[in-house]
Amino acid sequence: ALPHRESNTLWSSSHLLAAMKLNLANPATGAMKVLDVDDEKILVNFYDKRMAQEVDGAILGEEFTGYVFRIAGGNDKQGFPMMQGVLSASRVRILMSKGYCYYRPRRSGERKRKSVRGCIVASDLSVLNLVVVKKGLADVPGLTDEESAQPARLGPKRANNIRNLFNL
Repeated sequence: ALPHRESNTLWSSSHLLAAMKLNLANPATGAMKVLDVDDEKILVNFYDKRMAQEVDGAILGEEFTGYVFRIAGGNDKQGFPMMQGVLSASRVRILMSKGYCYYRPRRSGERKRKSVRGCIVASDLSVLNLVVVKKGLADVPGLTDEESAQPARLGPKRANNIRNLFNL
């Protein structure tokens, strides 16, 4: 008899080498930085936290002291995305219809069962997306410094907003 699927994934996730990519995004500058974290002592601070929770940046290193990050999502090792509202640390199959994230119906009224990952961070994630909520004292090169600032790609559409932009 083969072991139950859930117990098999729990066994494999606890015995894997803990390596996770952290995508740090700064909406103020439009910049993004990727950190490859192999240290289990750093990753433990993210475990059992949910999406949209805020995390102190000092746990990532001294350059991030004073920063506050919000967990925005992530993907597990097989590429399934985290979904807000699914209170689980593992993968689940949800019956999705029109209006759900990660699903686009091809016909009217179509529903489909799709796999997504719960919103609780665990060790079987490969990527974790973090967004800067509060900037720290020192600038981080490539994330919050002036050189990494991206210009706004799109301008305003409404006439009043265009007038406000050019002070007309």
